Amino acid sequence: MLVSVVIPCYNSQDSIRKVVELTIAEFQKMPQYTYEFILVNDYSKDGTFIKIKELSEQYPCVRGINLARNFGQHNALMAALNYTDGDFIVGMDDDLQTHPSQMYKLLDKIQEGYDLVYGNYAKRKNPFLKNLSSKFNKVTSRILLGRPKNIVSSNYWVITRLVRDEVVKYTNYNPYIDAIFYRVTSNIADVTIEHHQREQGSSNYTFRKLVRLWMAYWNFSVIPLRISSLLGSLFAFGGFIGFVAILIRQLIAPSSQMGWASIMCAMLLFFGFVLLVLGIIGEYLGKIMLCINNTPQYIIRETVNITDKGKEDTDA
Repeated sequence: MLVSVVIPCYNSQDSIRKVVELTIAEFQKMPQYTYEFILVNDYSKDGTFIKIKELSEQYPCVRGINLARNFGQHNALMAALNYTDGDFIVGMDDDLQTHPSQMYKLLDKIQEGYDLVYGNYAKRKNPFLKNLSSKFNKVTSRILLGRPKNIVSSNYWVITRLVRDEVVKYTNYNPYIDAIFYRVTSNIADVTIEHHQREQGSSNYTFRKLVRLWMAYWNFSVIPLRISSLLGSLFAFGGFIGFVAILIRQLIAPSSQMGWASIMCAMLLFFGFVLLVLGIIGEYLGKIMLCINNTPQYIIRETVNITDKGKEDTDA
């Protein structure tokens, strides 16, 4: 069986060779599999694509894609998936935190008949900000994306060809891989693996990028609109109760004067909520406009060891 390993690469000139060679060493322990690598350079600022070219010359199984600008990790994954030929596709990072030594656990688990298997880290070795965002994502992905309660997702996963073929049909500009997975299948499992320390550098995810990534959830859910509708109903009900209370008070004590402070507080509260709802609606309208304008999911500048076969098969 052919296993395609897809790796989005960003500023990983010092680690990508080790990732590939350690993964090849693991495959040599599993002779039942053949393998290929799809390495996508997401407009790195260093010599990452030069390293990918060198690897492709040394190992014919390594295929490289160079994007025209920085599109983000999930867009780079979508680019890679469009050029995979494997029966199974493994997604991993370029920094050795998703360590090749743990890959056999994912492959063994998916052989039990699952469509998607995640690596569930026994203990995460990320910076505080990344761990905090992971916990937040764990809660919100359950609400917004419909992630199964008993499943812990991660950026180390393996999918079947069936899932891959459905995922690449998604062409909107701002994908979120896990959300697309959940739309394709509910036959999901996870397996406990070890999370390794990053060997070089630090995470490329700044707070701004983490927020932008989380906003991609909104492409796959109308829950924020429903929440704003619910809050609007609660505020309207509260306003009605307040109106009745004021009316009764005026009937009982007609000479009583309403306070200016209470009026201003009510106005600020209600107008603040209105602006919040308008912001949510505006976010959705902006995403719709970008989709209508055919904003590209990714743009490929050049490739190595790749023909157009994979993309032609997808379009067909």
